Amino acid sequence: MIIPKESKLSAEQLKEVISIVEEYNCRVQPIEGHHRTIYAVLGEERETIMVNRILGLDYIDRFDAVDSPFKLMDVHSELANHRIVVGGKMLGEDPFVIAGHCTIDPKNPELFLETAHAVKEAGASAIRGGVWKPRTMPYSFQGDDSSMKILIEAREQTGIPVDTEVMDEHQLNIAVEAGVDILQVGARNALNYSLLKKIGELTADKPIAVLLKRSMGMGPVNEFIAAAEYIAAGGNPDVMLCPRGTAPTMDTYRNHPDESITPLLKEKTWAPVVVDPSHSVGRAKYVPSAALAAMAYGADGVIIETHCQPAKGIGDDPKQSITPKVLEKLIQDINAIWEIRKHYNNRVPQTV
Repeated sequence: MIIPKESKLSAEQLKEVISIVEEYNCRVQPIEGHHRTIYAVLGEERETIMVNRILGLDYIDRFDAVDSPFKLMDVHSELANHRIVVGGKMLGEDPFVIAGHCTIDPKNPELFLETAHAVKEAGASAIRGGVWKPRTMPYSFQGDDSSMKILIEAREQTGIPVDTEVMDEHQLNIAVEAGVDILQVGARNALNYSLLKKIGELTADKPIAVLLKRSMGMGPVNEFIAAAEYIAAGGNPDVMLCPRGTAPTMDTYRNHPDESITPLLKEKTWAPVVVDPSHSVGRAKYVPSAALAAMAYGADGVIIETHCQPAKGIGDDPKQSITPKVLEKLIQDINAIWEIRKHYNNRVPQTV
């Protein structure tokens, strides 16, 4: 990891650095933070001669080797102080709640717009809306490109950020061009490394965060963080990790709730954790308890399916969506847990 003396390298300085590292079969990936740009050397960065040549440049402050397999997402990396800001809110300062429809119905846009205003009034930080949806059966509604206009209209009317899932490069290009605030990567694509790399590349210089869900079959925590590393290595470090339940299912829940991995993630990575209780449990009546459990485990936020009239929703909304009224009470409880956590963390040592 190369750290310059100034906030960033000039074009000529970067060209010189790249010419050196390429001699050793490495490449440089600039990572732009809010106050400083650092330069990840991807490849075998321990080559002594290469390191010495870089350190010999008068505009370089230091060259840190990274022992962790996660050069960017590791809790001790140079990005450890990186902060993600979405819609003017910094993740980690206050609970970050994303709420809205599982699927936008292009035939009934007013329902989504009504919900968007309602979740804002309830205290949500961002609006979720599925423009496209992965469906088990090919005959089910898969979403519609035209719904992107409805999603952006919701942002214009409410003034808060929007989140949507992308599953391929076609959808990614539409979402990036529209300027969505949060790109969601679903469980089915959490290990689609080609897509993850492309997301990192196309959003590297844009104010777009990525919400990376945990794959249903994903095992070790390290595998989850490694998936995030693909996005960061592509150029975008604004990655939020989203536990959303794993297989096999647990009793009548949709999946096996996995919000308990939050402390394990925070031991290994600086990335914010935003849990999805809706997909974990799969039934609206269980969502509030699952959301509060996630916050008690230390999550930075939650993403919750919410609909002003769930029975009229499509996709998972009829069974998973809570109402804005329930969301309002839930956000109050989330804020209460947040305050308890702050008080507890100020009193109890974090290491023994």
